[in-house]
Amino acid sequence: MTWIIATFYKFVVLDDCAGMRDRILAFCQSRQLKGTILLAAEGINGTVAGDRAGIEALLAYLRQDARLQDLTHKESEAAQAPFERLKVKLKREIVTMGQPQVSPAQQVGTYVEPQDWNAVISDPDVVVIDTRNDYEVSIGTFAGAQNPQTQSFRDFPSYAQQLDPQQHPKVVMFCTGGIRCEKASSYLLSQGFETVYHLKGGILKYLEAVPAEESLWQGECFVFDERVAVRQGLAPGSYEMCRGCGHPISAADMVVPEYESGIACPHCYAALTPEKRAKLAMKEQQYQQALRE
Repeated sequence: MTWIIATFYKFVVLDDCAGMRDRILAFCQSRQLKGTILLAAEGINGTVAGDRAGIEALLAYLRQDARLQDLTHKESEAAQAPFERLKVKLKREIVTMGQPQVSPAQQVGTYVEPQDWNAVISDPDVVVIDTRNDYEVSIGTFAGAQNPQTQSFRDFPSYAQQLDPQQHPKVVMFCTGGIRCEKASSYLLSQGFETVYHLKGGILKYLEAVPAEESLWQGECFVFDERVAVRQGLAPGSYEMCRGCGHPISAADMVVPEYESGIACPHCYAALTPEKRAKLAMKEQQYQQALRE
């Protein structure tokens, strides 16, 4: 079976999200879908996988809600199940910035279509910002983009304080699928920035829509599922994931002394306590046993 992976989000007022949770969970279970859907008063955010019929049925079901009738999604494929289980969660935010006053449903930056992106980021007067976390940026980004070196999206407002609306009149941002940029652009607009652009559909849409010979993307793009990373055309990437810390690891990372499968990698080895090591060793043993059964 080829797994169809659909990602989607929308910032929209969902004041009945608690009631929506059980209905969406039951629908996904009836179609044997796996993945995660987040619901909050500010909107919906999901990545789910299943067969073609199940994915299309879910999207049609969600779009029956008038508030979600224009919900857009992106697709990719995987040969194996990219998620182990199904989760439909209630959250305070569908992407956590820790700034509850920020509302992309009320104001958001200017969308840039993937086909127009190269021209926009090539403008010498713009500041290009990668709004993803440092470990994501480390395996791929656009040439010349600033790395805020954040550990989580909650750190973005602190980074943004270093930017001056007067000195940085044009800001251009991008992220994996577009959701973080929507919130980041809304935040910058609330802080007095006048011209804020962001890549519509994110890096994933760019890698899908822009031919390799025209692409300005360098490296691979981290994704939050078992694929770990994708390349141009959304082809599977070369990275694996450290099950100890969740950091993407390359082939070179897996031949150094600090690497222990399922336990540690060069990115977390130094911080690993004996207690944590013992727990991870037990989980790795259980994981390997499950593979053999």
